[in-house]
Amino acid sequence: MHLLDIRNLTIELNTPHGRLVAVDKFSLTLQEGEIHGLVGESGSGKSLLAQAIMGITDKRTRIIADRLSWRGEDLLTMSINKRRKLMGREIAMIFQEPASCLDPGSRIGGQLIEAMPDFDDLPWWRRNRARKEMAIDLLHRVGVDNHTRVMRAFPWELSEGLAQKVMIAMAVSHRPKLLIADEPTTGLETATAAQIYRLLSKLNQTKSVAILLISHDLNSVARWSHNLSVLYCGQMMESGSVAALIKEPYHPYTQALIASAPSANMTVLPKRQLNTLEGMIPPLQHLPIGCRLGPRCPHARKECVNPPRVATKSGHAYRCHFPLNMEEEEKS
Repeated sequence: MHLLDIRNLTIELNTPHGRLVAVDKFSLTLQEGEIHGLVGESGSGKSLLAQAIMGITDKRTRIIADRLSWRGEDLLTMSINKRRKLMGREIAMIFQEPASCLDPGSRIGGQLIEAMPDFDDLPWWRRNRARKEMAIDLLHRVGVDNHTRVMRAFPWELSEGLAQKVMIAMAVSHRPKLLIADEPTTGLETATAAQIYRLLSKLNQTKSVAILLISHDLNSVARWSHNLSVLYCGQMMESGSVAALIKEPYHPYTQALIASAPSANMTVLPKRQLNTLEGMIPPLQHLPIGCRLGPRCPHARKECVNPPRVATKSGHAYRCHFPLNMEEEEKS
């Protein structure tokens, strides 16, 4: 049984321009202990997908899916109370800007203790001490050395890296089965970002926590993930194992993301144009017909005015009329 099973998930938004499709028939399966990367440019619908899984969308959002199940239970038909108990305990989320998710008027220690389990199995006079000990243990577990200073500090007194570690400590306090990390390293220095990724990988290896790792940086996510899904304009462009996608991407968009990485541009001579994909992601109210990458795709042909279907080859899914690296595979 899959831990998380999503089939043909569509997210519609009610806007002044009418009802727009932000995510179109997205599918994903997540196994226990798996790190799955979700990559795409800003505006691709990555954060909306995370919010749909967590059930924290607003009233303007409409979610339709053939299947959106958690360990065999349908999340769409689940009662509000049951789903609220599920979130935070079995499914937890780390948001993009940790400082904005913390109460600026409360000390870190109080907020961390408030997010922890209730300790109903202990006598009431022992619960406060148990909560404090667990809070210190959680901070040590996520790499915070000076727990005394951090617990007494207000959120605005912490660096972005420390605030992110506090958010991770809150998220794992209930020992969730799935941790959704939505751009966990945005705005962080390279060394701090690498530390956050190592921390998430350690949680996965030692606690078997499945992680949905959301980012716009394909190479960073690929280093820590087992499988990858690439989003563009709300559609899945390509999905498969990290080794397959990085070595032989089938979709031009995946290839463009790989080529735009700093490591791929190290050999570019000074004053030469970097390897980038021309144009920008279109707004939802002006999506192109046919293939959504068509106007930006360097391999586009007249057949691309027809919407491509999702095809699968050896567990590697892609949405393209003219996939790359196919001729080489057939010859070999």
